[in-house]
Amino acid sequence: MPEEKENAIVKLTIEFALKIIVFCEELEKIKKWKLADQLFRSGTSIGANVHEAQNAESKADFIHKFKIAAKEAEETWYWLILCERSKNLPNPFGLQPDLDLIKRIIGKIIVSSKNK
Repeated sequence: MPEEKENAIVKLTIEFALKIIVFCEELEKIKKWKLADQLFRSGTSIGANVHEAQNAESKADFIHKFKIAAKEAEETWYWLILCERSKNLPNPFGLQPDLDLIKRIIGKIIVSSKNK
């Protein structure tokens, strides 16, 4: 496996995706497969798009990948709120603060990239 560059957002999104995988396994244990699938897809897609942006073909492509990551983060936020507020679902303790940090960093990257 190639050595990863020390890149905070790449590292954060990988760690977040690993936590999402574990949480989705909890959802699957209680047979909430559709919710687990939606959360898995959006929660891991954030990091996939951030990772893909690291090899963008242009500045516009870089910004576009981060905008997709931002959209996936918003969708993930939605699914986590549903889990938090539902009496029948496990609480996603700790995932929302992690996601909030990721959302703020992605937003700053988009803004600063547009201003360059």
